[in-house]
Amino acid sequence: MASAVRDLELDLDAFEGPFDLLLTLLLKDAIQPSEIDMAGIIVAFVERLAERDELDLDACGEFLVLIASLLELKARHLFPDEEAELADMEPEEAADELARRLAEYRRMKVAAVWLRDRLEEQRELYFRLGPAPLAPSPDRRLAAQEPLRLVEAMHGLAVEPPRVSLSHMALRFPPVSQFVERFRALLVRRRRFDFDTEMKGLSRVEQAVAFLALLELCKEGEISISQAAPFSPIRIARADEPLFDTDDGRMQQWTARSA
Repeated sequence: MASAVRDLELDLDAFEGPFDLLLTLLLKDAIQPSEIDMAGIIVAFVERLAERDELDLDACGEFLVLIASLLELKARHLFPDEEAELADMEPEEAADELARRLAEYRRMKVAAVWLRDRLEEQRELYFRLGPAPLAPSPDRRLAAQEPLRLVEAMHGLAVEPPRVSLSHMALRFPPVSQFVERFRALLVRRRRFDFDTEMKGLSRVEQAVAFLALLELCKEGEISISQAAPFSPIRIARADEPLFDTDDGRMQQWTARSA
């Protein structure tokens, strides 16, 4: 080994010392080839050559042989499964495969440099995560749209809705005085009348108010009320007019108190 290579001192992350000691440790598997920084070794050797006034071709040639051997060891250690594959190939096939892998390595190296530059340029940029660019986009087929109808619908939503009427839920009671006057006028024309006949067509509320009007007139002593039996027709007459049952001829004085 030339003195320039033998005396080369290395200061790497995984090793510190002379180059020939590193080779010995690698051959004895004391150090894994994947842990050795080949670029650091090459830089250290170039710096050592730069310190001399003349170029030592013998040292350079020997160093190239050694560094190539180290690269082969590291490559086999990184890709152990491919070693047997290459061993079964013919020399021409192995050369083509090596060229292909070198070209692929060159592409990966260029891509790595591009990614590093992009990272440096966009380090201060922040963006919102979205769907994957290769995700399938749904095919949304819409029918022919009419913008004017959309405008009309929007106008309809902007109009205040009408106030909801609750009048149908309220009970309206007519005044009792209305039926009092009605019965008084009826008794002026007739001496007696049938309550059920006069209340036909009226609602339950109006019939209840009309019955209250009868009780009011009876309280004042203006009328007499008679009913032959429960649930039979109610007959009203003037207070001075006797009531006769038309079936058996007996007089039935039916008052509100007895009802």
